[in-house]
Amino acid sequence: MTRGTRSVLGGLLLAAATVATWLAWLSWESGYRVDPETGATSGPYAVWQVAGCVLTLVLVAALGGWWLRPWLVVPVLTVAFTAAWGAHAAATDDSGLWVVGAVLVLIGTAAGSLVVSLATRWLRRRADARRSR
Repeated sequence: MTRGTRSVLGGLLLAAATVATWLAWLSWESGYRVDPETGATSGPYAVWQVAGCVLTLVLVAALGGWWLRPWLVVPVLTVAFTAAWGAHAAATDDSGLWVVGAVLVLIGTAAGSLVVSLATRWLRRRADARRSR
């Protein structure tokens, strides 16, 4: 398999895994909840949903960083997750504030995937160097 073919297939698989992560954790939001005692509103996601999503994205970025180059992992993961999140948010938000959320999701996903994929790539290079000694 050529490097180009590996990159294309890897990018497609990475995008699919990223969208599947959004589908598994965040596509079925349960709406906003109001605490009857304090009146505080929370939602639309539960803390455990977001934590599970973030941990799964860390795993996806780490696997991507191990097998692919970070310059491919970061934009693919970022665009795929932001597009999935943004499409749902745009369809369910009448205020237009979903755009602000999408920008924040984009920045956070880019930063997180950059750190994780670079760290994983560094670890792979160290492991390869030790094996070649």
